[in-house]
Amino acid sequence: QVQLVESGGGLVQAGGSLRLSCVVSGGMFTRYAMGWFRQAPGKEREFVSAISWNGGTTYYNDSVKGRFTISRDSAMNTVWMQMNGLKPEDTAVYYCAATVTFTAQAEALTRDAGYYHWGQGTQVTVSS
Repeated sequence: QVQLVESGGGLVQAGGSLRLSCVVSGGMFTRYAMGWFRQAPGKEREFVSAISWNGGTTYYNDSVKGRFTISRDSAMNTVWMQMNGLKPEDTAVYYCAATVTFTAQAEALTRDAGYYHWGQGTQVTVSS
């Protein structure tokens, strides 16, 4: 059974940084495209970033471009999201997601419906 475990969330002041990690077990990590999504209280879950199975293609929500960076390491079965310049509006529960696909098309990687495996989420709170 595939399991995704996120870590790295916490409380940070505006302008600060956090690095989220997601470790994947129980599956073939090299086959997975990986994504990060977030859900703030009272809002729908939204796409944040994604990386293709081979790391060659990345996508970002416009609201985080230039501030967040997604990366992966197949030897460690891990995907990270470095978050810099955090803003109060980044406050949310962040979820890691995985899907088996060799496509790098945005339509496949930026929609939560395309992901089959999800982590439990990690809380990120940014104070002003």
